[in-house]
Amino acid sequence: MRVDKCYFCSTNVYPGHGCAFVRNDAKVFRFCSSKCHRNFKLRRNPRKVKWTKAFRKATGKEMTIDSTFEFEKRRNIPVRYNRDLVQTTVKAIQRIGEIQARREKAFFNNRMAVAREKLRLVRAKKRAARKSKDEAYYEYIKKRDAEMELEDQEVQVDVDLVQPETMEVTEKVKEKITANSSKPAKTKRLKLRKSLGGGDGAPSALVPSEGRTMGMEVE
Repeated sequence: MRVDKCYFCSTNVYPGHGCAFVRNDAKVFRFCSSKCHRNFKLRRNPRKVKWTKAFRKATGKEMTIDSTFEFEKRRNIPVRYNRDLVQTTVKAIQRIGEIQARREKAFFNNRMAVAREKLRLVRAKKRAARKSKDEAYYEYIKKRDAEMELEDQEVQVDVDLVQPETMEVTEKVKEKITANSSKPAKTKRLKLRKSLGGGDGAPSALVPSEGRTMGMEVE
């Protein structure tokens, strides 16, 4: 059974699966799905599309050099059928697959260790920056509280200096209030009547009518 590779994403294409495109120069391009075929017709570069094997190998996310890849190479050499040779080949393929999976796992762990170390350094730097920022903020709060306390003390001193004068003023005001309240109500009513021009005192400001109403003689 021949297992081909997809021209665009490099995955396995088994017999009866995928599609093929034959160019004018008789070159055959095999694709695992219509997705890869469509991207190929759009003339996209597999090394610039993130979900392809070519991109992952170009960016160092997968192994590129290993002895197990030599067994996957295509060999156009005719070999006479031999049952024992087929059995040993199948066992070798399984063993090579296990070795390759173990090496890929080790490669992934090493790559993730480097990434974790970088992430740890970045987090430590952010933590240090946040700590320095918090310390600066706490220093600012302490300084502001000290300044506010000094201002409160100065205001308290000013209040202490001004307080006796205000007490004297209030006492004078109280004396005036008590003096005004001690006058009898009768004198107040007399003053009101004089201002209106009636009662004892100055003549009224109103013009006398002399028995006439609205300038007309009364019979």
